[in-house]
Amino acid sequence: MTPENPNDTPKQHKVIFFDLDHTLWDYELNSAETLRELYEHHRLQERGVTSHEHFLKEFQTVNAALWVLYDQGLIDSDVIRKERFKKVLTPFGAYEEKLCYDISHEYLHTCPQKGNLIPHAFEVLTYLKKHYQLTVITNGFEEIQHLKLASGNLQHFFDHVVTSQKAGHKKPRKEIFDYALDLNGIKHHEAVMVGDNLVTDIGGARNAGVEAVYFNPERVRHESTPDYEIASLHELYAIL
Repeated sequence: MTPENPNDTPKQHKVIFFDLDHTLWDYELNSAETLRELYEHHRLQERGVTSHEHFLKEFQTVNAALWVLYDQGLIDSDVIRKERFKKVLTPFGAYEEKLCYDISHEYLHTCPQKGNLIPHAFEVLTYLKKHYQLTVITNGFEEIQHLKLASGNLQHFFDHVVTSQKAGHKKPRKEIFDYALDLNGIKHHEAVMVGDNLVTDIGGARNAGVEAVYFNPERVRHESTPDYEIASLHELYAIL
């Protein structure tokens, strides 16, 4: 049985904004599965990539750095697509232009079709959908985010999917949140943002005057002061 909100006081929130990757859709697990398949399919060990674990670790390092630059507006999505696997394979001496192109293309095609979700995501969304309108706000690529939602069977939960490409602004800019507020016809105090990134999700919500819930499953120490902090999506029951 799903726990009810223990607060008798009615909430003023009408809409919940969710980040997608790392918050609902398990990017790390889906990416790791895809990279293992690509490692084996392209026989990367024979090309000098010593192990799948090293391949995965190098990808995670490169990918995280590129996404920081993307979120800061210093590079566009084409740079990530074109440079990511070049930077991953070069340290192993395995860089070949066609190989990088093929792996990049296959990664972008395969990874979004994986359906692994963050624990409790489906049941929590099922509960919240009965009480709120739900909207995704993401800096991810437009077409890929819709594939991820479909693969995880999440698309029916959301009234709107706001991407940075659609809104013309990236998180943490307040404009992308303003776009989502206008789309839902609500004021800033009627929304709450749930996300795993202190800069883009929590900082962005704060820029727009929207309450924020920091999803921190690893309990990483930090000095920020989000409105709420949770380690499991289950904890949203007590907040919303």
